[in-house]
Amino acid sequence: MLVEVVQTQTRDVLDVSGLVRRYGELTAVDGVSFHIRSGETYGLLGPNGAGKTTIISMVAGLIPAHGGTVRVAGRAMTPSKTEAKRIIGLVPQELAIYPDLTARENLKFFGRLQGLRGRELTRRTNEVLELIGLNDRAGDLTKKYSGGMKRRLNIGIGLLHRPTLLILDEPTVGVDPQSRNAILESVERLSVEGMAVLYTTHYMEEAERLCDRIAIIDEGRVQAEGTRDELITLTGGVDRINLRGGGSMSRAAEALRGLPAVQHVDNDGAGLILTVSDGPTALAGIVTGAGHAGMSVTSVEIVRPDLESVFLHLTGKALRD
Repeated sequence: MLVEVVQTQTRDVLDVSGLVRRYGELTAVDGVSFHIRSGETYGLLGPNGAGKTTIISMVAGLIPAHGGTVRVAGRAMTPSKTEAKRIIGLVPQELAIYPDLTARENLKFFGRLQGLRGRELTRRTNEVLELIGLNDRAGDLTKKYSGGMKRRLNIGIGLLHRPTLLILDEPTVGVDPQSRNAILESVERLSVEGMAVLYTTHYMEEAERLCDRIAIIDEGRVQAEGTRDELITLTGGVDRINLRGGGSMSRAAEALRGLPAVQHVDNDGAGLILTVSDGPTALAGIVTGAGHAGMSVTSVEIVRPDLESVFLHLTGKALRD
């Protein structure tokens, strides 16, 4: 028994290999592979139309794949595999709630469909209402809810049966900033509690905040995969440091060009713009060197590359094009 527990804990919750989906002559998903471990939030980051929703539809067993395999906790997933589907919580882009029921009634209705009954259903309903921050509005009809509150309830329905894998498809689209932040905070807590989360988004900031690893998706293919820092290295991993001030900036520029971390220095008249490797580590030496060379530094700014830069580097277009 101990061996079985260890195997379950170390096995990938989701394993996707060579996934393909075609619509006529169009290949919407072309050989996509990735895996997710327990307690990990994995992001599919790409523009609308990149193939993200098609990928998760195959992962959830909603549509068949034309090639490749999906395994959820070791179980093969196809549209006919009900056992694999039972351990997935799917939160689609479109709202799946009843407007003439309260939040509590919605949760209890869907909880019964998921096999929950009696005290367990009541307890899970209360826990989910707390998690999604709707306790104080649990008795209100959901047609009176804001868009963000409806989105949070949509997520709560997917969580009721404690899924092994939670799939969230663009859960913050069309919500206000306050509700968006509440949704992101809820997702952050899920991975801490050990749930595996598959998260699709075209918002770079969400992927950077939530995801342990990220696959950059474009035209149905994985263009690159890794942690945020691993992906950033694809751009060359260089930072920009802006030094503003006065004094002997020409002398400072010459002195800073000799530092090992500094790749390039420009003097724009108002200060120095440096291209450096690992800006935070190099910063102290740069400021000290500028001061010794006669520059009086009044402000410092480090500009680090982000996932938008990576996407542009890989595809030649902006993430929101």
